[in-house]
Amino acid sequence: MRQRPTRRHVLAIGAGAVTALALPRTAGASANGTLQPYASYWFPDSLPSGSPAPGVVWRSLAAWRPEDDADLPFNQATVPLAARFAPPPVNATARAGQARVCALAAFAHTSGNPSQGSRTADHYALTHWAYLDELVFWGGSSGEGLILAPNAPVVDAAHRNGVPVLGTVFLPPVAYGGQLRWTRDLVRRGADGGFPLADKLIQVARAYGFDGWFLNAETGGGDARLGADMRDFVTYLRTNGRGLRVTWYDAMAVSGDISWQNELNDHNSPFFRAADSMFLNFGWSRAGLAASAERAGRLGRSPYALWAGVDVEARGWDTPVDWDAVVPAGGPHTVSYGFYRPEWTWTSLPEGGRSPAGFHARDDRFWSGEGLDPAAPPSGPWRAPAASVADRSTLTALPFATSFNTGHGTAWYDKGRRVSDDAWNQLGLQDRLPGRRWVVRTAGARPTVGFDFTDAWRGGNSLLVEGALTAAATVELYAARLPLSGATVVELAHRTDAGSAAVRVELAVALEPGSFQYVPAGTLPAGGRGWVTVRLRVGALLRCRAGATGHALGVRLTAPDGGTVRWRLGALAVHDAAPPAPARPGPVRVTDSRTNADGTAELRLVWGPGKRKTRIRHYELHQVQPDGGRRFLGGTCGHAYYIAALHHRADGAATRIEVRAVDELYASSAPSSVDFRC
Repeated sequence: MRQRPTRRHVLAIGAGAVTALALPRTAGASANGTLQPYASYWFPDSLPSGSPAPGVVWRSLAAWRPEDDADLPFNQATVPLAARFAPPPVNATARAGQARVCALAAFAHTSGNPSQGSRTADHYALTHWAYLDELVFWGGSSGEGLILAPNAPVVDAAHRNGVPVLGTVFLPPVAYGGQLRWTRDLVRRGADGGFPLADKLIQVARAYGFDGWFLNAETGGGDARLGADMRDFVTYLRTNGRGLRVTWYDAMAVSGDISWQNELNDHNSPFFRAADSMFLNFGWSRAGLAASAERAGRLGRSPYALWAGVDVEARGWDTPVDWDAVVPAGGPHTVSYGFYRPEWTWTSLPEGGRSPAGFHARDDRFWSGEGLDPAAPPSGPWRAPAASVADRSTLTALPFATSFNTGHGTAWYDKGRRVSDDAWNQLGLQDRLPGRRWVVRTAGARPTVGFDFTDAWRGGNSLLVEGALTAAATVELYAARLPLSGATVVELAHRTDAGSAAVRVELAVALEPGSFQYVPAGTLPAGGRGWVTVRLRVGALLRCRAGATGHALGVRLTAPDGGTVRWRLGALAVHDAAPPAPARPGPVRVTDSRTNADGTAELRLVWGPGKRKTRIRHYELHQVQPDGGRRFLGGTCGHAYYIAALHHRADGAATRIEVRAVDELYASSAPSSVDFRC
């Protein structure tokens, strides 16, 4: 990928490629001597000469078969892609139905993406799904593999929020180890005139449960024949992969050579017509984008299927961008835009200051703006997505529940009790989070709102509101279209911390867009006395009839005695009749195990679905302690799990591992278990 004409920038990560900013090392990223499964990566067919680096496995996609893929159960995403809608924009500059955002984000280097998370909280826990239309799981390098499939946690989290995820096909420049034979391998035709590796890409996406492919061909030396084969390959992939997305990067021209156009024109429009969308190289101009939008219309395509590349890898929100060329503030948007490497908010955290809360504060600023209020007019040179792109929501059905879990943490909590001291990340366990961060309506001082990791009701964090409340403050949390009735109940788990003033809490519900009604939820005393759970018969109190709709959910806080508050919300649930308890999982089996040098054991486990079909959100695993207590081991949305370090019992007896199904309201099933002796 090319940045400006004076700077060469390659879209690659890992061995055999150069990056502008190194990624923090993912814990457990080496595959040497472990059973740790990783996201899959391949070369198209022929492999490099020599030997791979430690921890890297060279594989051929042409030789891949799902029945031979031992890691497939750990890499399968299971959450379906949710439908979503665009509520009325919260500000006057965001426009529904116009510009959208594609993000190319790297969560680790190509060979270092654990299939189900890892034992660190230092992770790119992307949460601003409301502004994304497409996420590309970024990677690929000549020393590891050129084709990278996204791991299950990212896909599951994205799908829960209605965002499709694409894998990456990267054919690097010769200067970075690229070989033209790999491009020819990819587009080689079969005896029937089809493209066998396009069929493999389709098969991988179907088997793994993600949504398509980002194609980035940057290996020079091609000719017009290769250009025609690539165009036909893209057409074949999109046509035969019905329902899968294909995004083309502006590098290869129809001549077969590498020629970045920075606009849509005769040299690349055949690829745009063949694909669903095209990511324009970074050297675009205002006139070029306007001409590109016009050309897209003449081709019968939406101009918003063009992503104007914005490289934020090195400078983040200090990146200079001609925003009015892409999303004019005073008129219709021209095209959409694509962020290259927005994980800058994570990679640029200072050493010694890396923490989950620190990351989210920076990530909120990136997506919402410096004022952390999408409802406020944008200020400063950085025009955050919230200022231009209409947010979207998937809250359209009951039951709905959240514990504000961001998908990583320094501990794990269950009903306010700390049940594991291990740091962790697993984005598949991430809840649906507030999309607008943070809209606060108050006539007084504006409190600070954010995710806090020092205490939680469930998962790794809670929502913390702190500051001097000089007037009532309404924190708008969720835009929704939730069906309400007289039977609808809302449950909250909340608390005040030590040193907090008393807080009067009301649930805010909008039965009409933009108009809240308030339901008293009690007053928490000053000083903090632990978690309090409240059950509100909202449907009856608001006199909801069948067919009523909840358009927004939030809370209104008041400090009746004045002073500074530290109030945290740990859980929020909305439902009518509670569903039956989820079914017990099927039998659990240990499929492989190994003893670590420290005496712990690593295991691979699989299990089947329960005999009774119930809606399952995810599965949780615990180790039963000698005193009957349970130690949280982890969770997954699939039916297989890798345990990195199972501690043995001091008495040498076998230890029991339990697997429970968890539903949308976080009710747990009876356990299925397996005994294992370390």
